[in-house]
Amino acid sequence: MRATQIILVLFWFLCVYAPACFCTNVTYDHRALVIDGKRRVLVSGSIHYPRSTPEMWPDLIQKSKDGGLDVIETYVFWNLHEPVRGQYNFEGRGDLVQFVKAVAAAGLYVHLRIGPYACAEWNYGGFPLWLHFIPGIQFRTNNEPFKAEMKRFTAKIVDMMKQENLYATQGGPIILSQIENEYGNVEVHYGSGAKPYVNWAASMATSLDTGVPWVMCQQADAPDPIINTCNGFYCDQFTPNSNAKPKMWTENWTGWFLSFGGAVPYRPVEDLAFSVARFYQRGGTFQNYYMYHGGTNFGRTTGGPFISTSYDYDAPIDEYGIIRQPKWGHLKDLHKAIKLCEEALIATDPTITSLGPNIEAAVYKTESVCAAFLANTATSDSKVTFNGNSYNLPAWSVSILPDCKNVVLNTAKINSASMISSFTAESLKEKVDSLDGSSSGWSWISEPIGISKDDSFSKSGLLEQINTTADRSDYLWYSLSLDVEDNSGAQTVLHIESLGHALHAFINGKLAGSKTGNAKVNVDIPITLVAGKNTIDLLSLTVGLQNYGEFYDTRGAGITGPVILKGLKNGTNLDLSSQQWTYQVGLKGEDLGPSSGSSGQWNSQSSLPTNQPLTWYKTNFAAPSGSNPVAIDFTGMGKGEAWVNGQSIGRYWPTYVSPNSGCTDSCNYRGPYTSSKCLKNCGKPSQTLYHVPRSWLQPDSNTLVLFEESGGDPTKISFATKQIESVCSHVSDSHPPPVDMWKSDTESGREAGPVLSLECPYPNQVISSIKFASFGTPHGTCGNFNHGQCRSNKALSIVQKACIGSSSCSIGLNTNTFGDPCQGVKKSLAVEAACT
Repeated sequence: MRATQIILVLFWFLCVYAPACFCTNVTYDHRALVIDGKRRVLVSGSIHYPRSTPEMWPDLIQKSKDGGLDVIETYVFWNLHEPVRGQYNFEGRGDLVQFVKAVAAAGLYVHLRIGPYACAEWNYGGFPLWLHFIPGIQFRTNNEPFKAEMKRFTAKIVDMMKQENLYATQGGPIILSQIENEYGNVEVHYGSGAKPYVNWAASMATSLDTGVPWVMCQQADAPDPIINTCNGFYCDQFTPNSNAKPKMWTENWTGWFLSFGGAVPYRPVEDLAFSVARFYQRGGTFQNYYMYHGGTNFGRTTGGPFISTSYDYDAPIDEYGIIRQPKWGHLKDLHKAIKLCEEALIATDPTITSLGPNIEAAVYKTESVCAAFLANTATSDSKVTFNGNSYNLPAWSVSILPDCKNVVLNTAKINSASMISSFTAESLKEKVDSLDGSSSGWSWISEPIGISKDDSFSKSGLLEQINTTADRSDYLWYSLSLDVEDNSGAQTVLHIESLGHALHAFINGKLAGSKTGNAKVNVDIPITLVAGKNTIDLLSLTVGLQNYGEFYDTRGAGITGPVILKGLKNGTNLDLSSQQWTYQVGLKGEDLGPSSGSSGQWNSQSSLPTNQPLTWYKTNFAAPSGSNPVAIDFTGMGKGEAWVNGQSIGRYWPTYVSPNSGCTDSCNYRGPYTSSKCLKNCGKPSQTLYHVPRSWLQPDSNTLVLFEESGGDPTKISFATKQIESVCSHVSDSHPPPVDMWKSDTESGREAGPVLSLECPYPNQVISSIKFASFGTPHGTCGNFNHGQCRSNKALSIVQKACIGSSSCSIGLNTNTFGDPCQGVKKSLAVEAACT
């Protein structure tokens, strides 16, 4: 055999027997992404690698796979990876390569959203602050300095992926990449520079030769071959800008982000499932949940400003890595139902017809397959006839019929388990080890008020904060000394105008007043001056830099003035704005290493000061026992930042309380969802619990360092471990059978009925007790079930026999098992169980 023939045979062997490793080709047509020549219906979910830890990644990814995902989507965060120009960080939570490989190891694909603008409620939208200082630069427009830096970083990420063979054409998991992000939302504001920039970004990205398609989300004018995609709560009405491009949804918002000072948003799973089913019903073939796991904004990574440390996002996997039921389970069932339709979905375009007002049918039919979706977009139930059969369509729901006849799932009918979770408090006092003989177990240092560092400097006038600090710290001191004559008897007011985000005013070393605000902040603080020398120290601070909007990078912060003394004894006002101010970037304690607990000489002999501003605290503690997720409850503290064993768990601010109004006890999922529709926790602190990853803790000796900005009592801090108190399920005889059973039952001709299923949330757990079981007409919710007038006496013993001692169990709803306690009445089975 000639050499060329041998090579061809070898190539054929590799392509046939190892296609995932050597021959993955990714293209697209008008219906779908095409992988190795086959159209695919794909379900994706966002997990941002730096918002969790490498130790958490495999479990998060596996739970995503178990939930029915095919793809993991993540942004790439430029300011995380290049904090200093030319100096790169890809370690720890920034190990992008390890994250992508972890996804590959689970057998899932990756959508790499390089951007490099991310938004993502991430500090400065993901751009490094040093970018702001490049001469002549203008962000996100046809600007040569910006384009040079954007290309350099994008190319670096692409080259890293290529070196590790991580693109699909190299045998890796990456099947998609994104360039830019939601630029179409702000494009009009960039004028004549916008369109050339979009075209340049597309050309630059495709020139990097990744071998996989590129997308631009929210970019209606994305040039070929870039796929333009949709972001939003609903994208069923979205149409790509070319008949040659597939309908793709890069961000389906599973909830919304939490802001300090805001109530907690959530999104009912019935509405989320409805939006997903509608998208696939109307021709979509790629949908991504933003977020599938939101995670935590560790350190100073939050943007906003005022984005909270928690980025839970009401996602199917919660901030701590625990599946959120029934959201995770109901979506899992939805994904299975959609995949039952895949053969029909990829074969043809839908035929969409109206079955009445707000009732729509979409049929995918060829000679060999048929799948249908029946949607009721009204807020009231309806009954329709389709293909000669009658169907009940609950309000705001989609029924999925993989054979155009039998309903396998309705988005408004939940057949998955629910859970009751709680945090069990454990006093920090019990975990604290004595430090240097301190009776309280705490040591402390007072942060100097005003100028205390050698690198301070003086300038005439008031400086904008971000240009001054380059975001090296949240804090900037403005300090001024002035002599005044005897001012007794005068009501003096210090008038301060700031761009935000917060400020504290000290007069002669004493706190005189504070103010918080996102935009222009005006405050009048009554003060007392003494005859002679007076010192005015103003501490300005940021709470995450702007991450969204046109020209967001130019929005300033800090005390830009005027600063005026009003009502001096002689009746005059004194404008201090143009005087000689002394500035200090950051705090002395920050330079001395708070993250390692070595910030100066800790005081442990005198009594612990509490409710004092600008105080550092340190203690040693033993970790809570067990393996359940851990949080610190900062109730009793004011505002600041915390470090555990040198790792920043983020900014805490438990004193920022949400408004008293706007929340509802229950949220009606029917009708369009908005970020303010479903809120909870009104009138309470926006966030009291702050995640501490288990991998950051040692069993016995751990160090907690706090910087308390406004004043608090650290002895009131407690640990909290997350517990699952109960797993529940409530299924009625009107529910369709489980999706898993549909295909085998329809093929065999058996008539399947609904099934109640329970599963313990943690590995190595079993169902230890049945707290409630009732077959008949039970009512209520998980943790508050009650028997109805109709009930079977057998229910508890049947459920106990089927479930106790097992990690999961399934029970069919039929009168052969439970008897018929009330003939002719629709019945259901409700169960609450405990796992240990």
